[in-house]
Amino acid sequence: MQAPSFKKVQEAAYLTADKAWSYRAILRYFYVQHERMREFLFPEEIFAYLTDLDGFQDYTEEQLQQDLDQLVKWNNLVARQEVSRASTIEEFKKKRYRYQCTPYTVEFERMLQQMERGGDVFGGSLEKKEFERLYQELLKVEEIIKQDEVPSADECAQLWNDIVTYFRSINQNTSDYMAHINSEAAEERMQTEAFLAYKDQFTAYLRDFIIGLQQTALKIQQLLESISIRQLTPLLKQVINHEQQVPRFEDMGLDEQELMNEKQEKWRSLCEWFLGNAHGESNLDMLQTRTNEQIRRITRIVQRLGERHHYFRSRKKDYLHLAEWFDSLETIHEAHELSAVVFGVFHTRHIYSDHVPTDDIYTDVWDEAPMEHETKPRIRNYREKTRPGAIVSQKERKDAARKEHLHNKRLEQQTLENYMTGNEIRLAELPTVEPYVRKMLLGWIGKAMARKNHTFKTEYGRQVQVIMDEQKRAVLHAEDGAIEMPAVTFRFLDEVNK
Repeated sequence: MQAPSFKKVQEAAYLTADKAWSYRAILRYFYVQHERMREFLFPEEIFAYLTDLDGFQDYTEEQLQQDLDQLVKWNNLVARQEVSRASTIEEFKKKRYRYQCTPYTVEFERMLQQMERGGDVFGGSLEKKEFERLYQELLKVEEIIKQDEVPSADECAQLWNDIVTYFRSINQNTSDYMAHINSEAAEERMQTEAFLAYKDQFTAYLRDFIIGLQQTALKIQQLLESISIRQLTPLLKQVINHEQQVPRFEDMGLDEQELMNEKQEKWRSLCEWFLGNAHGESNLDMLQTRTNEQIRRITRIVQRLGERHHYFRSRKKDYLHLAEWFDSLETIHEAHELSAVVFGVFHTRHIYSDHVPTDDIYTDVWDEAPMEHETKPRIRNYREKTRPGAIVSQKERKDAARKEHLHNKRLEQQTLENYMTGNEIRLAELPTVEPYVRKMLLGWIGKAMARKNHTFKTEYGRQVQVIMDEQKRAVLHAEDGAIEMPAVTFRFLDEVNK
């Protein structure tokens, strides 16, 4: 692949030159006339336009000629001698020129005009319809590759241009809009009270986009996965044939293989945007994640604004209404009941102990031993009495705890083997199990769901694959209750490592 030439772009020099005020005015006039399909302009016409602008009252034709010559040197303009109107030899020798702007100049001015309209903020939008349009065009591609004959070059070129246009629009609009709502200006506006009036509309806009995206994106992904570059080649050849029918001098040196590589790279970019690649997740996944993050972010901002608004709001009317409510009650018993509802329980005591009876997170409260709390005097000079003591060996307790742990693990292993049918444990066929078995099986499901192949290794060294049937339901009965869940089968893939 030939590396692009990153040479100095002298065509952009007019933007930062000392006389940029005159250069830009001249080239902007050339750009406007180019958009009106007037390619060649005479100096007299340019001078007449400039003298009508503010700041050009003292501008002379000699200065204009100097500016035009400089812009020709920078390749912003192309000068061509006008000989058709010369009636004498003297007029021909005078070398009267007309000027045409170059493609660089047109693109620069077009970009600057768009930036001037947009200001210093990002634009963009989240249009779910664009994904639907792209999906419809990809359906046409799928139909074409299934046919024996490829449509005409014009139809293929139009289809390809629509796909590229929709994809470019999706990429640009989503990127710009995400940059817009993450900008500092948007952050400042979200912190104001005026944002509360737009929060519902803003959140609904993001949520509707996510819903529409989820409905269409999966279908686009399935289509892209089913279409290979090899299947797409006949269509791309027709597109290249159509482009070669349009005579362009700058494309004469390009062979068909280079054009094919360019089209294939665009298709790969489209696939990577929706499907991702080996280097990271897809832009589609990132877009969904960032949109959901924005919804949560807006919710947090609105919550903080509401709390701040509520904090400074006067509750005088609330208290007066509550006082009238109490005054309307006839008995003290009714007043106590209303007080309990409004204010809650008075003089509550919270009992707390920092004693941790066990490290097992699955131990229930009623299975724990009672906690002991020693009340210490609240005296400034109180100090606990300390006595020198020897270091007591805990070896016997450690050995006993280790033996108990290993015994429990062996018991769990034997229990699981009793529930196995062949090399599988079927959740729907299990009898009433112990609570620790239920917790272990649920833990296995959690580990397996975190992997793509739903396979993991247990602490006993066995490979287990979790097969979940979403269409069937099963009830797992345990000694302390029952849980309804999808029918799950645990399949052991190998034997215990010895």
